[in-house]
Amino acid sequence: MLTRVKGPRDLDELAPEQLEQLAGEIRSFLVDSVAKTGGHLGPNLGVVELTIALHRVFDSPKDSILFDTGHQSYVHKLLTGRQDFSRLRLKGGLSGYPSRAESEHDVIENSHASTVLGWADGLAKANEVQQKDDHVVAVIGDGALTGGMAWEALNNIAAAKDRPLVIVVNDNERSYAPTIGGLANHLATLRTTDGYERFLARGKEVLNRTPVVGKPLYETLHGAKKGLKDFIAPQGMFEDLGLKYVGPIDGHDVAAVESALQRAKRFGGPVLVHCLTEKGRGYQPALEDEADQFHAVPVIHPDTGLPVKSSGADWTSVFGEEMVKLGREREDIVAITAAMMRPVGLHEFAEEFPERVYDVGIAEQHAAVSAAGLASGGLHPVFAVYATFLNRAFDQLLMDVALHKCGVTFVLDRAGVTGTDGPSHNGMWDMSILQCVPGLRLAAPRDADQVRAQLREAVDVDDAPTVVRYSKGAVGPAVPAVGRVGRMDVLRKAPDTQRPDVLLVSVGALAPMCLEIADLLDKQGISATVVDPRWVKPVDEELAPLAEQHRVVVTVEDNCRAGGVGSAVSQALRDAGVDVPLRDFGIPERFLDHGSRGEVMAEIGLTAPDIARQVTGLVAKLDGRFETQAAEAARD
Repeated sequence: MLTRVKGPRDLDELAPEQLEQLAGEIRSFLVDSVAKTGGHLGPNLGVVELTIALHRVFDSPKDSILFDTGHQSYVHKLLTGRQDFSRLRLKGGLSGYPSRAESEHDVIENSHASTVLGWADGLAKANEVQQKDDHVVAVIGDGALTGGMAWEALNNIAAAKDRPLVIVVNDNERSYAPTIGGLANHLATLRTTDGYERFLARGKEVLNRTPVVGKPLYETLHGAKKGLKDFIAPQGMFEDLGLKYVGPIDGHDVAAVESALQRAKRFGGPVLVHCLTEKGRGYQPALEDEADQFHAVPVIHPDTGLPVKSSGADWTSVFGEEMVKLGREREDIVAITAAMMRPVGLHEFAEEFPERVYDVGIAEQHAAVSAAGLASGGLHPVFAVYATFLNRAFDQLLMDVALHKCGVTFVLDRAGVTGTDGPSHNGMWDMSILQCVPGLRLAAPRDADQVRAQLREAVDVDDAPTVVRYSKGAVGPAVPAVGRVGRMDVLRKAPDTQRPDVLLVSVGALAPMCLEIADLLDKQGISATVVDPRWVKPVDEELAPLAEQHRVVVTVEDNCRAGGVGSAVSQALRDAGVDVPLRDFGIPERFLDHGSRGEVMAEIGLTAPDIARQVTGLVAKLDGRFETQAAEAARD
């Protein structure tokens, strides 16, 4: 059946039993395909019937179907003609999120959670102004409704009673892990009250058949409907906002979902359709995975769900282990996560110190402000978050944490080029946006030993925000220092010459690459000193005198070049009156297509051979300039 579906309208010809067969084929396809490439498996197994129903009821792309979070769009891709998953999330293959470059059916590239309702509000307003009859459907799930932006949008959506907009809540009780908080409890209550509508319908039927008093009595009771609803099923929260509520609906019953969506489509105003789904549906290894029901998987054996190969120790686990040790040593240390307990490595801390860990849901802004409050109350909070998601809490870090000189440590996982999750997930902006925060101190560990050491240094600071950022994936062997200048580690000393050629400033996990660059330069007769600043903000005071001893300074960072570490070093040299040429290497100021980390790094020229080649040319130009100046001096 799946191969016969070239586009959404092909679904219109299928009978109910064929739809059931199609759903089964889609699940088999997802397990087989994602097992080979890795990707978001559990969420997509849970939205198969829901997505089929969406495309049968609405006419994409005329009608806009938006997904939040975007990782639950694999089924949508399959139903809109994209069935080659052989290079999913790899260079040249399909994105793991909606992608405008792939299809006209992908309206937004939504991979940061809780934004879809804002998009939907804007699109519905645009339709209204332009007098279009197109529908806007926003699918929000995997915990995204816990985000504050979603509720800001709901407040505006509900204000327009006659502006058509359908909100589908994909309620699988989870984000990465089980969804927490007051909203989650409210949805749980709704799940247990599916008899309410039957109760009300039966009451109406009986009263309408009662002679004389039946109809007036029904009208009186109908006026009390709101109170009755709140007593039997407290969906009143949504209706108080002005949203028509439909549900809860079995999200794995195509006919039931279609019926609910058809009613919502006809209503002519904002409607919320509440669908109950099961993450990992139809795949036993996912259902048995208590941690996150195979939210995202590496390459796995499809029959067992076990990883094909062990990745060894990774940056995240090193941080997690050190947090447990710190927790045992210091009772004032608490941890915060934004719905990512296991992905950021805090699950072991949570198991040992459950009373000292706070999962705030997908609410990074709140997490940062709450951390400021925890610090002001005498604790030292450690907020572990993906580097790309720190962007969302910048104002709070600046105005609540830094302004108030709160001792909060931000631990940024997946910093730099992460690759497969595409442009929104590369952690390439943190070292740029944090440069302007007064008093903030920023560490970039180069290996596991430095993660441990610099995390401890960070939590010892109680009068300013500190940041520790590290890469994604396996952590390599230790990179030993051969000396120290100020707070900087010297990783390689240039041979004793009158003046070494290059001072190579290595940032974080790029230390092995920088040592390789130095080796390549040495083969060209170019001497190089390699230093790791360890703390890249503020710039070490000893860097300027060290730079003055070299002919050229080169910085290499896994961050956007604009406003990054290279810019900070350049400014520090100017302020110190050191007039030495500087060349900064980093990520260009553009969004990077998805691919493996190696593929992306090669594409942007952030590899040892590329950098060594350019540095060789730079030194050659300096030699030519000096030779010309010497010749001119001789003639004079």
